[in-house]
Amino acid sequence: MSSAFVALGANLGRPLETLRWAVRELAGLGTVRAVSGLYRTAPVGGPPNQPDYLNAALWLDTSLAPEPLLHALHEAEAQAGRQRRERWEARVLDLDLILYDDLVMPGPPELPHPRAWERAFVLAPLSDLNPELRHPQTGESGRAALLRVGSAGIQREAPADWVSGTGQPTAGRESG
Repeated sequence: MSSAFVALGANLGRPLETLRWAVRELAGLGTVRAVSGLYRTAPVGGPPNQPDYLNAALWLDTSLAPEPLLHALHEAEAQAGRQRRERWEARVLDLDLILYDDLVMPGPPELPHPRAWERAFVLAPLSDLNPELRHPQTGESGRAALLRVGSAGIQREAPADWVSGTGQPTAGRESG
């Protein structure tokens, strides 16, 4: 079994329900070791006037190799209704493979994810899962990277129990 870390995001439709569904789907790809808290973040890049994202991360033990795992993530996105038209556009569901063991590969999938250690909306949920998780090339921990990039604009919405429905977002609403 290998350990994979997957970032989850959604900002269209019913993001909270979509992310809960995605966690259940990913559980079919292996064993979910942990799910992060839920975060609300402003969109990064892409078209203007997008709704805020709900973001989380998931730690998965899986027997799938990176390429089949990426394919399964893309299939789940499509099943949720994602259409790929424009880079960084609003989306029903976004699933990114961030780390797979300590594997470094040019892709696809590119591992580690090329921008993960620069994005607070990825680093905050990853730090929930394992604050000492390290980038396999630089050795920098996710927590140290989060301190470096800053966490402005990231609002913790719910603890990890949001998946079961007991941890409701603190703002009491969903985007989109």
